[in-house]
Amino acid sequence: MEQKNTFGKFAEFLKINRFNLISWGVTAFIVAALAGFGFWWTQIGSAASASAPEPTASVSQPSVALPTSTTNATISSFSIGRQLELKTNISQRTNTSVIQYQVVNGDSLFAIAKQYNIKPETILYSNKTNLNDNPENLKPGMMLTIPPVDGLLYTWQQGDTLQKVADEFKAKADDILNWPGNNLDLTDPQITPGTVIMIPGGQRQLIDWTQFIPTISRGTTGAGTGTSNVGTAQCGAGPSGPVSVWPILGEPHILSGYDYIVPTHLGIDILAHVGDTVVAAGNGVVVIAAYMGTINADNYGYGNFIEIDNGGGYATVYAHLSAIGVKACQPVYAGQAIGASGATGNVTGPHLHFEVRYGGGNQNPWNFVH
Repeated sequence: MEQKNTFGKFAEFLKINRFNLISWGVTAFIVAALAGFGFWWTQIGSAASASAPEPTASVSQPSVALPTSTTNATISSFSIGRQLELKTNISQRTNTSVIQYQVVNGDSLFAIAKQYNIKPETILYSNKTNLNDNPENLKPGMMLTIPPVDGLLYTWQQGDTLQKVADEFKAKADDILNWPGNNLDLTDPQITPGTVIMIPGGQRQLIDWTQFIPTISRGTTGAGTGTSNVGTAQCGAGPSGPVSVWPILGEPHILSGYDYIVPTHLGIDILAHVGDTVVAAGNGVVVIAAYMGTINADNYGYGNFIEIDNGGGYATVYAHLSAIGVKACQPVYAGQAIGASGATGNVTGPHLHFEVRYGGGNQNPWNFVH
């Protein structure tokens, strides 16, 4: 009887805890499955590593130091270094090409020279026929010969020698001989007459235009016929004063073309439009108010221009005017309107040519007006 009761209790226990037993069994099965899968995956990874070929001793792996940061500063520094190296390589190649340049409206000798990294005189040296040493002779459509470096191009003549030509143009014979563009035989430099040779660093005497430009004091000029020419009567006394006023209204103080350089350009070319008001740069007396061709047969190219005697040996010149508003012997005062800017005479575009003279010679206008 007691054995029966014990068996019944055990059956009842199984019945009550059957659900718990099933849950534990399922959990144990999942754990075992996961453990088996992990072991299997580990074995596959080991086999793959073992099968990968080892690098042989004959293969060298490049070691490249890369930036630890990819910031903009790091990338920019690296790129600039490569660009500078590229430009340096290019600049080592000597330019030996002679260029034919066609002048366009608004060109100036100074701007063209700057474009080709040479001096304005270099262009004058090699274009005597067209320019006659006068930068104001530049005209749209004109063809200019542009040397590759500072110096001059020379057509070889019968009887010339390297030393003779070098001495004539204040250059070095070795520079002529070794210039790559001349293609000379260093051991036996025979040059056929008519051959154009580059003379690096060469120079020749330019025409000094100051000898052709009239500077007339108030005691020797005349009045009489207004703005067309200069008469014969002498001017009387008048005001004097320092040159200090910028000579044109309505524009910033900048150039449109040539700067001051003696003897090729005796003043500065100031940015202006046709009709801008031109004013006297200082007190004085008008001694010339005329078209340049009526004053001097050589005609430097001033067109309509005005010269004012400012006293104390100083004079100022205003050229290429579209209109003249004063007469010879007329007194004027600093800042007073005297005419209008324009493009008369030898010009490629409108501007005001302004000069300061002292004792018959030209001075740098930048030393007086700013």
